[in-house]
Amino acid sequence: MKIQDLQVDHYRIPLPVVLSDSTHGDISHFALVVVRLRDAEGREGTGYTYTVGNIGGSAVRALIDDDLREAVVGEDSRRIERLWERMWWRLHFVGRGGLASFAMAAVDVALWDLAGKRAGEPLWRLLGGHDNRVRAYAGGIDLQFPLEQLLEQARGFVAGGFRAIKMKVGRDRMREDLERALAMRELLGPDFPLMADANMRWSVADAIRAARGLREADLVWLEEPVIPDDVAGHARVAVEGGVPIAAGENLHSVHEFEHLITHGRVAFPEPDLATLGGVTPWLKVARLAEARNLPVTSHGVHDLHVHLLAAVPNASFLEVHGFGLDRFIRQPLALHEGLAVAPDRPGHGVELEYEALAEHRQG
Repeated sequence: MKIQDLQVDHYRIPLPVVLSDSTHGDISHFALVVVRLRDAEGREGTGYTYTVGNIGGSAVRALIDDDLREAVVGEDSRRIERLWERMWWRLHFVGRGGLASFAMAAVDVALWDLAGKRAGEPLWRLLGGHDNRVRAYAGGIDLQFPLEQLLEQARGFVAGGFRAIKMKVGRDRMREDLERALAMRELLGPDFPLMADANMRWSVADAIRAARGLREADLVWLEEPVIPDDVAGHARVAVEGGVPIAAGENLHSVHEFEHLITHGRVAFPEPDLATLGGVTPWLKVARLAEARNLPVTSHGVHDLHVHLLAAVPNASFLEVHGFGLDRFIRQPLALHEGLAVAPDRPGHGVELEYEALAEHRQG
């Protein structure tokens, strides 16, 4: 069961349409870093992580190649908790999150993929097997879309089978955010789940003002209204703004989530396995949330997160993200009447089309 080899590749993936939010501006590409582990029995486990705008992609690849390779090659692939801790402490002095967690995520996902293939089980069942159907929402990255383009995108999402949608807020004029949210509510009707994501744009005072204005749009949640470090600010927005808050995609350790859940009044903890360090810490965050009677949601990498949400009893919504890999996956995520279906293929079941990816390879 020993790991015989590790291969890591970095790809610069173009988006079909330039997307935008209040923090990153226009986004034309993202980085994809892929790890392939091979064990002594010839099985291969695949893991991957990503970065917005391709920023840091080469650094993540270098961390894996230069520093994590030695931590896992030659080790027993079944001892995932031990290997995760080994990686964490190897990078601890320069990491404790950040790029270190992105790099660890790709390796950890590959280890879990190997575990599923070895057991002949899909990941969602291996990890707990609660329900292979998960409520999904379309995560629009659409801050600068003109209003009619925003509404047309929403119509397309509904036609494509989605029964929940998230839009971006955080425009220069807050009044425009409110007008756009109300236009979406009018289009979708009173019972259609609608979320809004500010991508950390506001001060606490502005976020409270925005939340109060957005009440009329009847949001499921307002996401990342303030910077992730301001836990007390999150609590103030939740209490004084009167809208449920989702947050966590910019947190990179279980310890940060514990603080947010305990003190931040977050209603929907939102771990992203690709930025948090992989499957192993994601499950710990989900259990932290469950212990506080909170639902857990996800951010990005929907082809992997569908397994994790399907595994746990406190799943809420799966984000189907704009940074999708459908063009490069043999069997993309299946959606049926608003529900994403976790596949029954062993491991996570994501088979990348490396020939299609080849032209985007870096280095």
